[in-house]
Amino acid sequence: MASSENEDRRRAEKARQVGLFRYSLIQDLLDQSLTTRERGCLARELAEKEHTDPFGQQVKVSRGTIDRWARHYRSGGFAALVPEPRKAVPRTPAEVLDLAAALKKENPARTAAQIQRILRTTQGWSPTDRTLQRHFADAGLTGASGEKSVFGRFEATRGNELWTGDALHGPKIGGRKTYLFAFIDDHSRAIVGHRFGFAEDTVRLAAALRPALSARGVPESIYVDNGSAFVDTWLLRACASLAVRLTHSKPGRPQGRGKIERFFRTVRDQFLVELDEERVGQIEHLTGLNRLFTAWVETVYHRTVHSETGQPPIERWLGSIPATAAAQPR
Repeated sequence: MASSENEDRRRAEKARQVGLFRYSLIQDLLDQSLTTRERGCLARELAEKEHTDPFGQQVKVSRGTIDRWARHYRSGGFAALVPEPRKAVPRTPAEVLDLAAALKKENPARTAAQIQRILRTTQGWSPTDRTLQRHFADAGLTGASGEKSVFGRFEATRGNELWTGDALHGPKIGGRKTYLFAFIDDHSRAIVGHRFGFAEDTVRLAAALRPALSARGVPESIYVDNGSAFVDTWLLRACASLAVRLTHSKPGRPQGRGKIERFFRTVRDQFLVELDEERVGQIEHLTGLNRLFTAWVETVYHRTVHSETGQPPIERWLGSIPATAAAQPR
């Protein structure tokens, strides 16, 4: 039994590595600001190159396969790029497919990956997301999503539809440079997660994102740049496990980052400007800096009417998501 479980884990890990490779190959194609012609040229360039697969082999991927992976990601998120480990599975019971269809009808915006997660939680088992997608197609439960671009003048239509993350260089504490990781909700401009740390790495990114997911819920999409912390496989896997769509801005093309950049300007102008050398010298640990910043976010930034939305960010966020999902401000 233990040997079988170890083999299953090994196959699952291998499948995740393949999914990460596929995503790394197509992520630039997911830039919705690209024209059809630009996307086609980029896909052809990718098909002409050799790529190092997860197992160290040099491979070429056909244009048709690249396009198919991109379609799978758009329809099913990262989970759709992960191949199913080869193993024997029972024939899908009709009652499970009926329950999946009911969940889809209840909320047509739910993806197959999200319904798969619900079934695993409530039933202890679920068909693959591909099986669910086929069942939904056969039942006439799929259609054009009408998804909007995440770039340009876009604004999300509701809270937790899109979070944008970035990092800001902060003051020195105890002679050490600090960095602020923050995530902003695109619709409300609420800051859903934040944390100062002594390094611009994945550990500090996780310290900002994990509490955000716990306190503010799970977003549909996260948009980040190509900094080393944001392209680490930890973020890919975290988003994949939660059926969150992860999008990276293209180097030199920072469309869609205006809201987080404006927030960082506000941080500089209203928060950091008050931390003169004397006051910074009184902060001995990061805990103190994070405590001050949390107080400023919750009592000043979140409570001040935003010039673009006409509402305080926290009020707009609370008013735009289901009551069961809304967490009270920290």
